[in-house]
Amino acid sequence: MSEAEQENVARLRAAAEQARANAWAPYSGFHVGAALEAADGRVFTGCNVENASYGLTNCAERVALGAAIAAGARDFRRVVIVSDALEPATPCGACRQVLSEFGRDLRVLSFGVEGASAEWTVEALLPRAFGPQDLALERRRGRAG
Repeated sequence: MSEAEQENVARLRAAAEQARANAWAPYSGFHVGAALEAADGRVFTGCNVENASYGLTNCAERVALGAAIAAGARDFRRVVIVSDALEPATPCGACRQVLSEFGRDLRVLSFGVEGASAEWTVEALLPRAFGPQDLALERRRGRAG
């Protein structure tokens, strides 16, 4: 990774850490922040927002993506995730699926609380994700419901 690239990742990590500090996690105590970098360089952040009805919890990655979509961004370079875990945490299955809608080659970088890091693509995290191509296939076969 070039020096400029390292500086950019450090900037994104700092933004994700700032978002993590605002996480609402009174039930799990697991705080997550995400910084999503758009192709045009804009950065959108999100944190997890838990709810007493656990299924209504919003993950940091999807909160960041929602902010990006609301601002008109559609193309993304990478998402940087930070959490309270010692090891780098991967996005949950729902986040993997939602991120795949915007690019199977999207880079996912994750940092543990003590600095350990890992990197994947959405494709590596969710091979053969359900996508628009699957909906088109159903329409061609006349089974759209």
